[in-house]
Amino acid sequence: MAASESRLLDPAEYITHHLTFFSSKPQSSVVDFSIINYDTLFWSILTGLATILILWLAARKATSGVPSRFQCAIEWLVEMVEDQSKTMIHGSRTFIAPLALTVFIWVALMNSLDLLPVDLATRVIGVLGLSSVIPHQRIVPTADINATFGMALGIFILMLYYSIKIKGLGGWLHELVTAPFGAHPLLWIPNLALNIIEYVAKTVSLGMRLFGNMYAGELLFLLIALLGGMWGFGLDFGVLGFIGHVIAGSVWAIFHILIVLLQAFIFMMLTLVYLGQAHDKH
Repeated sequence: MAASESRLLDPAEYITHHLTFFSSKPQSSVVDFSIINYDTLFWSILTGLATILILWLAARKATSGVPSRFQCAIEWLVEMVEDQSKTMIHGSRTFIAPLALTVFIWVALMNSLDLLPVDLATRVIGVLGLSSVIPHQRIVPTADINATFGMALGIFILMLYYSIKIKGLGGWLHELVTAPFGAHPLLWIPNLALNIIEYVAKTVSLGMRLFGNMYAGELLFLLIALLGGMWGFGLDFGVLGFIGHVIAGSVWAIFHILIVLLQAFIFMMLTLVYLGQAHDKH
């Protein structure tokens, strides 16, 4: 139940409340770039700062002696990313490998917020007396399509940057109209259309894959939370619902840990794949 509500929410209102962003204004159309989701910005920046802090602490506390568990974990991540980048990037990895490492940790932290109790943010806001100021709060940035598409667009810009840097502007433009079918003038338009579709497909799939998985996970956590609160909706099987809530919630939370890390790994790997393809010449 929202702290600002004077009555219990029914299941549909409960889910709608938790799936509503704390935005600059209500969304009235499918696409509206004037809307700012403050909760997405706050939590993505917070986890971004946490990522920087983790990497800074790892660099600061690194020792050549017996490493701590924290240093071992970071070194394992660094070696994993470095090994993957070696096989995909045929050129300098000075920027790309650290970028991939940062992306993995950042996305993993944002995804991990989905493991927090679904009502925690609402309760904290209510205790602080800010319910009238912050009526809604969604704490999983990667369950917001704006955040995932924003990251995907960032990768898209890097794809263009490295394509032009490695091949030159003329070489990149030549590749757009001559690959993959050939350099005959009659094939320029099909080649260009296919390459544009490929760029768009890569960007859309990169953002939609992460968003779809995290949104589904968030929604499932809300449905499980409803099991534990069935008595609050006037239903007679509240005890059974509570037991189902505990069992289903525990099982899904354990399984969701795998999803959290897997989606972060996939996003990192696709980043390396796409930037590696930008280095290849046809």
